Amino acid sequence: MRSARRRFPGGGGARMMRFQMSSEILIRLATSDDLPALGRLGSMLVRVHHGFDAARFMAPARDAAEGYAWFLGTQLDQSDAVVLVAEHDGKVIGYAYAGLEPMSWKELRGPAGFIHDVVVEESAQDQGIGTGLLQAAAEWLEDHGAPRVMLWSADANADAQRLFERLGFRRTMIEMTREPSAKTPRN
Repeated sequence: MRSARRRFPGGGGARMMRFQMSSEILIRLATSDDLPALGRLGSMLVRVHHGFDAARFMAPARDAAEGYAWFLGTQLDQSDAVVLVAEHDGKVIGYAYAGLEPMSWKELRGPAGFIHDVVVEESAQDQGIGTGLLQAAAEWLEDHGAPRVMLWSADANADAQRLFERLGFRRTMIEMTREPSAKTPRN
């Protein structure tokens, strides 16, 4: 069962977005009341990515949850960004954070919507919640004029990459990282 109720006015705080994925899962716009849960989930995202590649991704700090909650709180009222939560029995079990990005000469691309974060609690994974969050975020971006939707994925996150491909995303760039201690061959 999926019913939807949406309204995306040009600005202000009157935004509304609700997707009922099933009788148990609701995807809606985040509010300031959700910030503790968003911080906890953001901290989980930091830990998982650091586990993928400790040299590339920031180490989880003691205050990562507070920092992530603060940051996402700054995005709640931005007209060019959206923070969505997946809720089960009144508890936030996942979120997506996305925003509109202008043309970038640096990245050789035109304007785009960018899905920055998608995370679902481990105990709630493999139930379609990540799919629902991604689809809702992409729809928000497209409804706000994004001509394309992009995202990044950690190289080691093969499960997420399979999900993204199932939803129509394709590989377009490869990030490569070099730490200062790396030796380079001389020609």
